[in-house]
Amino acid sequence: MTVSLKIRGPVTLITTREQILDRLHRGIQTQERLIGVAAGAGISAKYAVRGGADFILALNSGRFRQMGLGSLAGLMPYANSNEMVMEFGSREILSAVRDTPVIFGLCGTDPTVQMPDYLAWIRDSGFAGIINYPTVGLIDGQFREALEEEGITYLHEVEAIRIAHEQGMLTMAFVFNPEQAKWMLEAGADMICAHLGVTAGGMMGTTKSWSLEKGAEIARGIFEVCDTSGKQPIKLVYGGPVHTPIDVQYMYDNTSAMGYVGGSSVERTPTEEAIVDATHRFKAMGHLEQDQQLMDKLTQLEEPLDYVAYVKEYVAEHYADPISMTELAERIHVSRTHLSALFNKEVGCTFPEYIAKYRIHKAQDIMKQSKLSLGRIAELVGYPDYVHFSKTFKKYTGASPQSYRQQIKDKYT
Repeated sequence: MTVSLKIRGPVTLITTREQILDRLHRGIQTQERLIGVAAGAGISAKYAVRGGADFILALNSGRFRQMGLGSLAGLMPYANSNEMVMEFGSREILSAVRDTPVIFGLCGTDPTVQMPDYLAWIRDSGFAGIINYPTVGLIDGQFREALEEEGITYLHEVEAIRIAHEQGMLTMAFVFNPEQAKWMLEAGADMICAHLGVTAGGMMGTTKSWSLEKGAEIARGIFEVCDTSGKQPIKLVYGGPVHTPIDVQYMYDNTSAMGYVGGSSVERTPTEEAIVDATHRFKAMGHLEQDQQLMDKLTQLEEPLDYVAYVKEYVAEHYADPISMTELAERIHVSRTHLSALFNKEVGCTFPEYIAKYRIHKAQDIMKQSKLSLGRIAELVGYPDYVHFSKTFKKYTGASPQSYRQQIKDKYT
C-alpha cells in the first residue's frame, strides 16, 4: 500500500507507512524530538510544517477551534465528525502541507460506516493514517456507562486501528491508561500518545487538569507497557497540563516521551494572543503616548499574570543563578505562601523539588554533549558546591555524576 503526496512541481512523492516510520525513527535517533500538530485549517497546518512539525493531525476539534469554540465541541453532536474531517482535511490540510504525513482523526465508534471500506477511502484520499479521535476515552461517569451498555466502547476504536494497520496505514492511538496501551499495541498501533486530558491554558482552555507531575506519572505508566511490549512504538504526550514548551521539556525530562502533539497549545493559544495584541495595537493608534501607557496598565490589571507560568519561565532562564520562592513572590507582588500553593497545585511538586530536577536534567544534557569537568558542569547548573550537586544528582537519577558519565561513555562506544 502506498500514499501519494504531491509536492510543488511535476514530482510526485510516494510515501509508504514504512518510509514514514523510518524517517520519524531516524529523527528520534539523532535526539530530535518529534512534533505533531492538530490543525483545523490549512493555514495552521501550512505554518506548523514551516515551523518544523513532523506530521499533522486533522481532528474535528481543530475545526471547532477555528469557529471560536473549545475543543470539547468535538465530542458533541454538532456535526458528523468523520464527514467534517474528510471535508476540511482533504480540501485544506492535504493541499497545504503536501509532503508531510497527515493523520485522519477517525471516530471509530461511528456505526453508520463500513469500517474496512471507509478506511480504504481515507487511505485513497491521501491521508497517511488514522488516529482514534473523537474518543470515548475522554468520557467517564454515567454517560460512559450508558455508552458501553449500548455497545459503544473504546474497543471499537481499537478495532479500527487494527483494520487500518492491516491495510498498511500509519496508525496512531490516543490512550488514557496502560490497559488501553496494551490493546492498541496488540492491534498494531505505530504511535502511542498518552492523552492527559483537555488542554489547559489560554482563554478557552480548561481550568481543571492534572498537575504536571501527575501527568508525567500517567505517561510513565503507559510508556512502561510500550517498553515491555517488544514492539518499539513511538511514544508521545498530548494535552492536559502540557501547554507550553517548558511543560513539554518537563515531560521529556521525567518520562521517556519521544515527542509532543499539540492542538490548542499550538493553534488556539498563540492565535488568541496574537489577535488580541494586534487588534489592541490598531485600536490604540492615535492616542497620546501617555494614554497608551495607561491603557497598557489597565490591560495588565484586567488580565492577571499567570504566576506559575512566570515561575517556570524564570527558572528556565535563570536556573544557573540562586533562586528563591520569596524573591519570585516579591517580584510579582504576591505572598510567598499563595505562590507556593499555586505552584504545588499546578506542577504537583514543591518549588525546591522542581528546580532541583530542572538543574539535574540540564546537567545530564551537558554531560551528553560535552567533556567539561563535573565540577564545571555543577557550577553551570547552579551548584557551586560540588558535594551538594553530587548528592542531589544521585537522589534524582539513582547514580553518581561519575557513574552516569561512564554510562554515557559505555553507551556510545
